[in-house]
Amino acid sequence: MSVANASLMAELSAGYPCLWRNTSLARAVPPTVDTGGSRIGLANVQSAQTRFQRFAPLLADLFPELAAGEGLIESPLLPAPALQQALEIPVRHGALWIKADHDLPVAGSIKARGGIHEVLEYAEKLALRHELVQAGGDYRALGKPAARALFGRYRISVGSTGNLGLSIGIIAAALGFRATVHMSADAKEWKKARLRAHGVEVVEHGGDYADAVAAGRVQAKQDPYGYFIDDERSLSLLLGYSSAALHLREQLSEQAIQVDAEHPLFVYLPCGVGGAPSGIAFGLKQIFGPHVHCFFAEPTQSPCFMLQMMLGAAGGNPSVYDIGLSNRTEADGLAVPRASLLAAWVMRTLLSGAFTVGDDTLFRHLYLAGSTQNLRIEPSAAAGFSGPPMLHGTPQGRAYLQEHGLEPRMPQATHLVWTTGGLFVPDDEYQRFFNRGKACSASR
Repeated sequence: MSVANASLMAELSAGYPCLWRNTSLARAVPPTVDTGGSRIGLANVQSAQTRFQRFAPLLADLFPELAAGEGLIESPLLPAPALQQALEIPVRHGALWIKADHDLPVAGSIKARGGIHEVLEYAEKLALRHELVQAGGDYRALGKPAARALFGRYRISVGSTGNLGLSIGIIAAALGFRATVHMSADAKEWKKARLRAHGVEVVEHGGDYADAVAAGRVQAKQDPYGYFIDDERSLSLLLGYSSAALHLREQLSEQAIQVDAEHPLFVYLPCGVGGAPSGIAFGLKQIFGPHVHCFFAEPTQSPCFMLQMMLGAAGGNPSVYDIGLSNRTEADGLAVPRASLLAAWVMRTLLSGAFTVGDDTLFRHLYLAGSTQNLRIEPSAAAGFSGPPMLHGTPQGRAYLQEHGLEPRMPQATHLVWTTGGLFVPDDEYQRFFNRGKACSASR
């Protein structure tokens, strides 16, 4: 480990907010990327998008909130000038925008993209095998009694801290599958209640996210009709997330936002196990190549992805517990001790860097997002707002800008913060978040 990384590791282990830059970042993005067993490229991203499109008429039937969008699950791209001012990001550093996945319908979080995609892919395979639908046919047939009878023979399960479980449980139950979500001790009670209200079985575990996933794997193996969606190992999940890049390209074009050498795009993505941000970053790199710079944001007590990337493949699959951290954070969706090796492998030459954020900062930024832009997000969804200040205010961030010749181009830069959850947070819970953030802001 280099002297610089050794110093950074000391900061990471002490729970200090810090930024790591990836010195293995490729200057040219290859047309396909090795996943450790296969290669994926833009065609795979497009395939995930077309699967969503095939199912869109059925989804519009199943979920009334999707009718206006003709069954497509998407979120708005929002300018954030008032929040940019509140965050004290100078306009000479670029313009702040928000990709509002906290407002995604059906599941209310970014996890709708990957979780729903994998359930749809599994349902499609079963339906084609049993000739309930033909290739190119009307997928609304999969909402009919014959399809529901077939799907009802199978159980879909997942281990989750909350949001992934919500997305998978809700769509699986809506299609007629039996659904089980194994939830860790840090999962919010309202998320468990929402799943049960949709007819999903919730199995609670006393340990953390990793324990819930492990228990789910074991149970699924014992069921001949069981299908386990593995957040740590699933390529289908990752590709479901990646399809968001195609719609974002359209949204940027509609807003006349250029992305090229003179107009760099910086994207800040909250990160737990790594599947969602890695999928989105992969899709963005396939489209925008070296002109998009993706940074992952993690809690100071749960920086599993940064730790994995810093140590590399030779470091195995380390846990945040190994470096003395607690994995305790109010950002429940990011409270993960070990990173997905699949996601880390895909990101090894594509990720620009990662940074960590303390819980008080998460709450302060949640409050600022609500008070300036009327954005109703949960704590984990606020992780990305520290990105622009960290990029310009830390030695590692400034070194990244200098190394890539970006300093002169920053006035034309776009900073895109991806908010990841919050739509269905109960009012009293959100008010508690907001009040804590207000107090953190006042005492700053």
